[in-house]
Amino acid sequence: MVEPSEQIWMDGKFVPWGQANIHVLTHGLHYGTGVFEGIRCYETAQGPRIFRLRDHMQRLITSGGALQMRIPFTLEQLCGAAKEVVRMNRLKACYIRPIAYYSSIGAGLNPLKNPSVSVAIAAFGWGAYLGEKALREGVRVMSSSWHRISSSSMPANAKVCGNYVNSVLASMEASLAGFDEALMYADQNVVAEGSGENLFLVKDGALATPGLDTGILPGVTRATVITLARDLGHLVLERPIARGELYLADELFFTGTAAEVTPVREIDHRIVGEGKPGPITREIQEKFFEVVQGREPKHGAWLEPV
Repeated sequence: MVEPSEQIWMDGKFVPWGQANIHVLTHGLHYGTGVFEGIRCYETAQGPRIFRLRDHMQRLITSGGALQMRIPFTLEQLCGAAKEVVRMNRLKACYIRPIAYYSSIGAGLNPLKNPSVSVAIAAFGWGAYLGEKALREGVRVMSSSWHRISSSSMPANAKVCGNYVNSVLASMEASLAGFDEALMYADQNVVAEGSGENLFLVKDGALATPGLDTGILPGVTRATVITLARDLGHLVLERPIARGELYLADELFFTGTAAEVTPVREIDHRIVGEGKPGPITREIQEKFFEVVQGREPKHGAWLEPV
């Protein structure tokens, strides 16, 4: 559940939460022509720290490029604004949501005829995406009938607003079927990702995760987990994963800014491993929280002071 804060940053100015509005004919609203990010700020013994802020904001700028969008703020300005939002709202821990969108008013498809771009950054309290119980015990997942969008149809590797209709459909389908989350497949029926998470498979002590060529989002948490797993001495491969491999996996887990590191205990009514978070998942999850909570100095540079 989102906990409303007081102020939202919009195009360089602070606006009260309830007044952060756009026109009903805004291009980004009608056609999904926006890009966004999800970033977490964690409470640490040293004060609030934003996790991999620059990496997220750089991805926002890069995603904008996929839509021919020139975001009218520099990387430094965006990072500074995110910090200011956290400070302004006096938040110790929060979720940060930057969004940039074509803000022209009209009904035509092509935004480049009037390429105005607006940027907003909100910060608010938000707990574990799939629930605290999910972090402890794992989630039940179903294979979605909706396939992950192809990079030949949409810029699938960019965090584009319109792309997420695909994710919304998969998420709703899973919920209506009584599952916690959906898993989508790419071309050739290889594993892609969850509706809002990347996936890792553990088999015989080694980790595998789909490569970017499957059209997945290049997750910042995914990259973090690859680094941490290798630090811990685990082999990590980015490779195609067939559906059948999921049913033979020792462990499965999701990663994402919202989901953090969430174990998968069941896939398509099949128990994963012993039906509870496995030892490698637990090890990586514990290491991840050590890092983001400022208890692991090796990767301290990932934490940005507010």
